[in-house]
Amino acid sequence: MVDVDKVLDEAGLTNPHVREFVAYWAGITGAARVEVVSADDDARLLQESLDAGELLPVDGDRYYSRSYFKDTARSEERTVVATSKESDKGVYNNWKPAEATVATLTERMTGASAGKTMYVIPYLMAPAGSPLEAWAAGVELTDCRPVVNQMIRMARVDVDHINNLSDPSSFVRAVHVTGDLPKLGQGTDQDERLFATVADERTILHYGSSYGGNALLGKIAHGLRQACYDGRASGKFLAEQFLLLGIKDKETGKTFHVVGGFPSASGKTNLSMTLAPDELGDRFEVTFYGDDIAWLWVDDEGKIRAFNPENGVFGVAKDTNEATNPGAVQSILPGSGAIFTNVAYNEKTHEVWWEGKTKHHPDDTDGWLDWKGEPIADRSLGEQGDPWAHPNSRFTTTIANVPNAAPDFDDPAGVVVDAIIFGGRTRDREPLIRAITDIAEGVYDGMTLGAEATFAAEGVEGQLRYDPMSMRPFMAYEEGDYAQHWLDIIGAATEPPIFAHVNWFQRDPQDGHFLWNGYRDNVRALLWLLRFKAGEVTGRPTAVGVIPTAEELNLDGMRFHDGDLEKLLSIDADRWRQEMKFREEHLSQFNLPEAIWEAHRRVAAALDEA
Repeated sequence: MVDVDKVLDEAGLTNPHVREFVAYWAGITGAARVEVVSADDDARLLQESLDAGELLPVDGDRYYSRSYFKDTARSEERTVVATSKESDKGVYNNWKPAEATVATLTERMTGASAGKTMYVIPYLMAPAGSPLEAWAAGVELTDCRPVVNQMIRMARVDVDHINNLSDPSSFVRAVHVTGDLPKLGQGTDQDERLFATVADERTILHYGSSYGGNALLGKIAHGLRQACYDGRASGKFLAEQFLLLGIKDKETGKTFHVVGGFPSASGKTNLSMTLAPDELGDRFEVTFYGDDIAWLWVDDEGKIRAFNPENGVFGVAKDTNEATNPGAVQSILPGSGAIFTNVAYNEKTHEVWWEGKTKHHPDDTDGWLDWKGEPIADRSLGEQGDPWAHPNSRFTTTIANVPNAAPDFDDPAGVVVDAIIFGGRTRDREPLIRAITDIAEGVYDGMTLGAEATFAAEGVEGQLRYDPMSMRPFMAYEEGDYAQHWLDIIGAATEPPIFAHVNWFQRDPQDGHFLWNGYRDNVRALLWLLRFKAGEVTGRPTAVGVIPTAEELNLDGMRFHDGDLEKLLSIDADRWRQEMKFREEHLSQFNLPEAIWEAHRRVAAALDEA
């Protein structure tokens, strides 16, 4: 049996509650060794992972990780929120009773790390010294060394973060046990995987994966699910799957800050890491704070502030290239220490490739292995068109590697939020941008956020899959309480942000071309929003918000097909009236506050009058 106390003494880990936690789970999992790690251990741990074949070398001091072929994404159906109160049960949060869930996971984890090292990762999901630090400290225990390599890039890892807590017991207890991946019955009735956030105990127990959000417990499980619950329980903050970016006006020196929620495949990462269009670059500079999570709170002056609790980027590799996301490409160049997961890998040249990295895959297939580790050159004729990289392949890098990272991205005070935007992928009904000045209507818009799930659903073309606030997989308690918490936090601000809804994906119904250029030109819509908030432009009121006029947008250098700009800056009232019926059906699932229903009725009435 490992001498846990001796190991913790040698590592300088003094927090008695953490020591008790580590000793307990070392006993449960049967780990043969215990090791406390910090960011300073990164180089050594990387070399150990290379020596063990857990990582493979990529040219330029970068690394490649290949997960088990059935373990390539977050598994929502196996992910639960567990508490002792059934009132926390929502439509989407897969609520389970805490006692039974902990018992099940404890049984599955018992002895499951035998012969392995248990790595102790003390981390902070916030800039040190922030007003939300009390909810940011955590300790992840894992039996997978590549998880440590990734966590060092995604969080702030150091023993001081948990030794110096004002309340030594106030940290998230996170346990990750990989399990015997080929024997877990993934996708069957005997599936043993279970990923639980025991929210009212501030405990995270994940069993049966070594991949991403299933294993990097500081990220989704703590940074979103647990923090979502903590924010409501404390009444202090919101934890959202939001991007955070800054737009600096070089003429005035002022930087505006925007947070935003976007459902999957709706442009969130590309927008978060975007740059100003060339025509506007002399005056405006766009800076990156985060692509995935933001925590928001009201400061002492009544302003909404936010920061990104993460220290890194866990980005989707597919379609990432110099045209779509030059910042991301720059952040993973040789010398970045980036880790690539489930992309294609050349075992001879140590190169990596993924669909969309270049227009065509490498012509010479010598040495190239697909994401499963199988030689591309050995593929049959019928397999030639199969992807080289998994569609959910990833790259992990630190924010410091992003070329336009904001100079204050790690400021514990956060930044003042000027605008909260929502954006879904829809071919029609949603204009380029519509500003919303009423808080309840802004929250209502977030609760009805969605993206087109299919081209036709029950005869209705383009019906949306709703994803409230882009938090559908991450909401930790009942949706009506969640909406009320939003109203409480934003409503407490004396200078609330402006809300808006954006849509970069309108298409021409005849030939299908996009009406808007997208990518860097999306900054133009945000600049209009900030001018509208400042009272510099008035826009055109509609039933669903204020839309810019063509004259108010800076469109220098842009070209449009005939009629496209008019379509981008208009709404189809008949299409919207149809949408309102679907929204009512969607919202009826939740125990919503009356303010949200009042907002729905106001918008519906305005559409009826349009």
